[in-house]
Amino acid sequence: MNQSSHQMGKNFLSFDKKLRVFIPFALGYFLSYLYRVVNAVLAPDLASELGIGPSELGLLTAAYFITFAAFQLPLGVLLDRFGPRKIESFLLIFAAAGAFIFSRAESVTGLVIGRALIGFGVSACLMAAFKAFVLWFRREQLPLINGFQMAAGGFGALTATAPVEAALGITDWRGIFFILAIISLAIAAAVFLVVPEKKIEQNGDSIQEQLQGIIQVFSSLTFWRIAPLTVMSQAAFLAIQGLWSGPWLRDVAGFDREVIAQVLFMIAAAMVTGFILMGAVAERLSRRGIKPIFVAVAGMAAFMITQSLLILEVTSWARSLWVLFGIFGTTGIIPYAVLSQSFPVHLSGRVNTGVNLLVFVCAFAAQWGIGVIINLWPGTAAGGYAPPGYQAGFAMMLGLQLMALLWFFIASILRPEDGGQMTEDRG
Repeated sequence: MNQSSHQMGKNFLSFDKKLRVFIPFALGYFLSYLYRVVNAVLAPDLASELGIGPSELGLLTAAYFITFAAFQLPLGVLLDRFGPRKIESFLLIFAAAGAFIFSRAESVTGLVIGRALIGFGVSACLMAAFKAFVLWFRREQLPLINGFQMAAGGFGALTATAPVEAALGITDWRGIFFILAIISLAIAAAVFLVVPEKKIEQNGDSIQEQLQGIIQVFSSLTFWRIAPLTVMSQAAFLAIQGLWSGPWLRDVAGFDREVIAQVLFMIAAAMVTGFILMGAVAERLSRRGIKPIFVAVAGMAAFMITQSLLILEVTSWARSLWVLFGIFGTTGIIPYAVLSQSFPVHLSGRVNTGVNLLVFVCAFAAQWGIGVIINLWPGTAAGGYAPPGYQAGFAMMLGLQLMALLWFFIASILRPEDGGQMTEDRG
């Protein structure tokens, strides 16, 4: 009886500790995703107050992605060396500073600087969580717990839609970013004070040897077989959902601001559903011998079909198509868990940040590039952007995803012994 009670208490403590790991990192990613997509709602206010065109709007919003990406490789080394708790809590201070600068900016330059600092400050919010989960959770739990983490980001995207639109009735976009600066500091404190510390096994590696780990990851055929597909899929999802979905709903579907906010809310809700559902499906099917990578590829193919219908401007299905966009756009995250399990644990931070580097560099180029393409067509009489510009920009992203999908199948045929499964290259 006493032994049973002791064991129950031990299990409860373990569960409590896992909550202390999950919740602060989930809050961090909630914040990161809120920052990432909030400009989809605020774009009309930024454009009207500061006279910003589509190319400039794409650049300032995408500045988040380039600083985010630039820090991914050193971030992987820092996470593997010092642990996720210390690194994320420190970086979130920069996000707070960036939000404050953004709230006070009077020019595009000021907005870009603020947005760039925000991207740098939240650059660890997902990767630090993935590293912590590798340390604290069983390997077979990773697809599901990663899905819950991504769902937390989805709730951030939800908050950035209709709730932000409602908040604009109380304050302006400057007030919103000032509030976000305060929230950033609060979450930084929560990560530092609440998350338990776990000793990181260093294997005696020096900084130079840890940098060699980056080379090991990027020279792996395992990495390059799947990375292009997940990178192109996630870049399209982030670039379009984070900015161009809102203007598309205005200029192509012809919706007003209130309806646009509602549809953006639906997209974010679908994204939350997709992260949880796809992670659960991948975990359940893996128990039956179906590899998670197959779930990911099937989902990313469905995501491409959805994009093709948006390019064809099937506006009568607009709401449904954007909901499907939100659901299937999440499947590109599954390969993160696949790849992290394909390398030694001490390289897991560098594996995930390596993928993330490529994702966010491409997301930066995509978000800005779509704006440049849209700018090739003259604006409409109503002050919006021409629909053919969206078609061309979205088609560019779809073409890149199709090429990456073709490469995945070619690589799998060239290495049939892998059967499409990501296994560690052994030499």
